[in-house]
Amino acid sequence: MKPNRSIPAATVVPVLIYPDVRAAVAWLEAAFGFRERVKIGEDHRAQMRRPPRPGESTSSVLVRVKDARSHCERARAHGAKIRMEPTDFEYGERQYHAEDLAGHQWTFSETLADMAPEQWGGETVD
Repeated sequence: MKPNRSIPAATVVPVLIYPDVRAAVAWLEAAFGFRERVKIGEDHRAQMRRPPRPGESTSSVLVRVKDARSHCERARAHGAKIRMEPTDFEYGERQYHAEDLAGHQWTFSETLADMAPEQWGGETVD
Protein backbone atom coordinates (compact mmCIF):
# COMPACT_ATOMS: atom_id res chain seq x y z
CA MET A 1 0.00 0.00 0.00
CA LYS A 2 1.10 3.54 -0.68
CA PRO A 3 1.46 5.74 2.43
CA ASN A 4 -1.00 8.60 2.92
CA ARG A 5 -0.87 10.82 6.02
CA SER A 6 -4.55 11.67 5.56
CA ILE A 7 -5.74 8.14 6.30
CA PRO A 8 -4.73 5.57 8.95
CA ALA A 9 -2.05 3.09 7.88
CA ALA A 10 -4.20 0.10 8.95
CA THR A 11 -5.65 -2.24 6.33
CA VAL A 12 -9.07 -2.29 8.01
CA VAL A 13 -10.47 0.89 9.54
CA PRO A 14 -13.73 0.73 11.51
CA VAL A 15 -16.21 3.53 10.89
CA LEU A 16 -18.83 4.32 13.53
CA ILE A 17 -21.80 6.69 13.38
CA TYR A 18 -22.55 9.09 16.23
CA PRO A 19 -25.38 11.63 16.37
CA ASP A 20 -22.98 14.36 17.65
CA VAL A 21 -19.46 13.88 16.30
CA ARG A 22 -17.77 16.48 18.53
CA ALA A 23 -19.41 15.12 21.71
CA ALA A 24 -18.42 11.59 20.70
CA VAL A 25 -14.78 12.60 20.14
CA ALA A 26 -14.66 14.26 23.56
CA TRP A 27 -16.24 11.24 25.25
CA LEU A 28 -14.00 8.68 23.48
CA GLU A 29 -10.93 10.69 24.50
CA ALA A 30 -12.06 10.94 28.14
CA ALA A 31 -13.41 7.41 28.57
CA PHE A 32 -11.09 5.29 26.41
CA GLY A 33 -8.00 7.50 26.08
CA PHE A 34 -8.19 8.00 22.31
CA ARG A 35 -6.76 11.09 20.66
CA GLU A 36 -8.16 12.87 17.67
CA ARG A 37 -5.82 12.48 14.69
CA VAL A 38 -7.51 14.47 11.92
CA LYS A 39 -10.51 16.79 12.16
CA ILE A 40 -12.62 17.06 9.02
CA GLY A 41 -15.28 19.69 9.59
CA GLU A 42 -17.60 19.85 12.57
CA ASP A 43 -20.19 17.28 11.46
CA HIS A 44 -18.37 14.98 9.04
CA ARG A 45 -19.31 11.33 9.28
CA ALA A 46 -19.06 8.14 7.24
CA GLN A 47 -22.10 7.00 5.32
CA MET A 48 -23.76 3.68 6.13
CA ARG A 49 -27.06 2.16 5.31
CA ARG A 50 -28.48 2.90 8.74
CA PRO A 51 -27.31 3.67 12.27
CA PRO A 52 -27.59 0.94 14.91
CA ARG A 53 -30.92 0.56 16.68
CA PRO A 54 -31.13 0.24 20.48
CA GLY A 55 -30.13 -3.24 21.60
CA GLU A 56 -28.67 -4.14 18.20
CA SER A 57 -24.97 -4.68 17.61
CA THR A 58 -23.86 -3.88 14.07
CA SER A 59 -20.13 -3.84 14.74
CA SER A 60 -17.50 -4.44 17.35
CA VAL A 61 -14.09 -2.83 17.55
CA LEU A 62 -11.14 -4.52 19.25
CA VAL A 63 -8.43 -2.24 20.65
CA ARG A 64 -5.21 -3.48 22.24
CA VAL A 65 -4.26 -1.76 25.52
CA LYS A 66 -1.41 -2.13 28.04
CA ASP A 67 -3.58 -2.62 31.16
CA ALA A 68 -7.15 -3.84 30.64
CA ARG A 69 -8.17 -3.54 34.32
CA SER A 70 -7.20 0.12 34.72
CA HIS A 71 -8.55 0.91 31.25
CA CYS A 72 -11.87 -0.65 32.23
CA GLU A 73 -12.07 1.45 35.39
CA ARG A 74 -11.33 4.61 33.41
CA ALA A 75 -14.08 3.76 30.91
CA ARG A 76 -16.54 2.94 33.72
CA ALA A 77 -15.76 6.25 35.47
CA HIS A 78 -16.75 8.09 32.29
CA GLY A 79 -20.04 6.25 31.91
CA ALA A 80 -19.18 3.35 29.62
CA LYS A 81 -21.47 0.37 30.17
CA ILE A 82 -19.22 -2.56 31.00
CA ARG A 83 -20.73 -5.61 29.30
CA MET A 84 -18.00 -8.04 30.44
CA GLU A 85 -15.50 -7.39 33.23
CA PRO A 86 -11.79 -7.97 32.48
CA THR A 87 -11.40 -11.69 31.93
CA ASP A 88 -8.28 -13.79 31.28
CA PHE A 89 -8.51 -16.15 28.30
CA GLU A 90 -6.53 -19.27 27.40
CA TYR A 91 -5.24 -17.58 24.23
CA GLY A 92 -3.10 -15.20 26.30
CA GLU A 93 -5.33 -12.13 26.42
CA ARG A 94 -7.19 -10.29 29.19
CA GLN A 95 -10.25 -8.63 27.66
CA TYR A 96 -13.28 -6.63 28.65
CA HIS A 97 -16.32 -5.51 26.65
CA ALA A 98 -17.84 -2.05 26.86
CA GLU A 99 -20.63 -0.13 25.22
CA ASP A 100 -20.11 3.54 24.44
CA LEU A 101 -22.54 6.47 24.64
CA ALA A 102 -24.06 5.62 21.24
CA GLY A 103 -24.37 1.87 21.87
CA HIS A 104 -21.28 0.79 19.91
CA GLN A 105 -19.58 -2.35 21.20
CA TRP A 106 -15.87 -2.30 22.08
CA THR A 107 -13.46 -5.02 23.20
CA PHE A 108 -10.25 -3.91 24.89
CA SER A 109 -7.49 -6.52 25.01
CA GLU A 110 -4.27 -6.76 27.03
CA THR A 111 -1.69 -9.34 25.99
CA LEU A 112 -0.64 -11.54 28.92
CA ALA A 113 1.45 -14.11 27.04
CA ASP A 114 2.54 -15.06 23.53
CA MET A 115 0.51 -18.19 22.84
CA ALA A 116 0.68 -20.38 19.74
CA PRO A 117 -2.87 -21.12 18.53
CA GLU A 118 -2.22 -24.84 18.99
CA GLN A 119 -1.69 -24.27 22.74
CA TRP A 120 -5.36 -23.40 23.25
CA GLY A 121 -7.15 -25.38 20.56
CA GLY A 122 -6.66 -23.10 17.56
CA GLU A 123 -4.83 -23.93 14.35
CA THR A 124 -2.16 -22.04 12.42
CA VAL A 125 -3.27 -22.12 8.79
CA ASP A 126 -0.50 -20.42 6.84
